[in-house]
Amino acid sequence: MSVPKLRRAVAWFIDFALVLALAAGLAVLTFHRIAALVTDVPELATRGGFDLLTSRGDVLGASESLGFSLWDKAVLYVEEAFGLLVAVTFLYQWLCLAFAGRTLGKGLLGLKVSPSMPRRAARRAAVTTAADVAVFAAACVLLIEGHFVLSVLVWALAVGVFFLNALPVFSPTRRSLADRLAGTAVTGLGISKPGATPPARTSWP
Repeated sequence: MSVPKLRRAVAWFIDFALVLALAAGLAVLTFHRIAALVTDVPELATRGGFDLLTSRGDVLGASESLGFSLWDKAVLYVEEAFGLLVAVTFLYQWLCLAFAGRTLGKGLLGLKVSPSMPRRAARRAAVTTAADVAVFAAACVLLIEGHFVLSVLVWALAVGVFFLNALPVFSPTRRSLADRLAGTAVTGLGISKPGATPPARTSWP
C-alpha cells in the first residue's frame, strides 16, 4: 500500500474510532434506560394492577400486554440510540468538512477535502454516513423488530455499500464513492488532486 493510501486508511480508522466511541456511549446509556424499566418496581406494579383490573379476569392476557409494553419500550430505546448515532455521525462529517474542509482523522494526517462548500460537504457526509453506519444500523433495527430475512439482506447491502465506497480509494484516482457523488477529492501532502496538472518547471538562465 502506498503512503497516500495508507494515510487515508489511517485517517478513516481515526474517524471510525470516534463513531465506535459514540456507539459505546449510546449502548451504555441505552442499557441503563432499559434496566430502569425493569427496576422501576412501583411503576410496574401500578401498570400491572391497572391492566389486571381492566382485564375482566384475563390474567394471562394482562401479563402478556405488560410484557409487550416493556418490550416495545426497550426496542424504542434501541432504535433511538441507532437514530442518534446516524444523526451525530452525519453532523460530525458535514460540519467538519463544511467549516474546516477535513475531519479530525484527515486533519491529523494532513489531508483535506476540496472543494468543501456546505452542499458538497452535506452530500459527501450523507454517503459516508450511509456506507459506514446508517445501512448497518437499519439492518440492526430490522433484526430487533423481528424481520430476520430482511435484516440479513440489508446486512449484505451494508457490506456491499461499504466496499463500494472504500475500494475506489485504492484506484489511480483515489476517489471514494462519496467523493464521486459529491464532486470532491482528498488532497494533502503527497496526494495531488485528480486531474490536476503538475506545475511547469522554471528554467533558470
